Amino acid sequence: MENQVVENLKFIAVCLLIFAGLFLVAWYLEQKLCKNRKSLSDTHYITYTAVFSCMAGVLMLVEIPLFFAPSFYKIDLSELPVLICTFYLGPVAGVICEFLKVSVKLLLKGTSTAFVGDFANFAVGCSFVLPASVVYHARPNRKSALIGLCVGTLVMTVFGSAFNAVYLLPKFAQLFGMPLDAIIGMGTKVNASITSVATLVLFAVVPFNLLKGVVVSLLTFLLYKRISPILHRGDEQRKAEKALKKA
Repeated sequence: MENQVVENLKFIAVCLLIFAGLFLVAWYLEQKLCKNRKSLSDTHYITYTAVFSCMAGVLMLVEIPLFFAPSFYKIDLSELPVLICTFYLGPVAGVICEFLKVSVKLLLKGTSTAFVGDFANFAVGCSFVLPASVVYHARPNRKSALIGLCVGTLVMTVFGSAFNAVYLLPKFAQLFGMPLDAIIGMGTKVNASITSVATLVLFAVVPFNLLKGVVVSLLTFLLYKRISPILHRGDEQRKAEKALKKA
């Protein structure tokens, strides 16, 4: 029991360190590469980040099982509000939104995967959102948004697959106190070709991440340009108000 508590604390420490690392990477990239960083008030920034985080947290509760993957792999559309947030406010807001999204979900529902699935959603989600945001903000236009979403999908697929194989699946087995072969067996029941960690990743994790990336990218691409005028209209109003105050 004591060893289990220690392992859980170590896992939480790793989660916090990765969040801090991703936040610093996002901050650095935003400062160096993003050409259209907005000068927004703290209140505006926090409010919009919180709104999109809550939307994403609620969407995270709606999970869709997939016929080609074990039951613990379920797709959700929670990255959609996060991408809209990060396209509007920048990479740092995207990482914060990912973290708050998972926090909202945990408050509403708790965890059924010893926090491993929740951490995976955050880390793999950041591998999608961060590249997409940086590419878009480096030269913000419709073409760069599409390129950013494609790059984000590819990075998420590669990173998510490697991260599952090297860390997440073994950690899931350890924290649940079950052999890794039992997890592989859950995949074998769905697909007889799944007989190892490598085949589980190849036949379940890779298509899972590709499918999620494509669906969320398509919805983001269709929705952001429709929502963007509403968001930026507020920016223009605030600029006008500041100009009047200075006058």
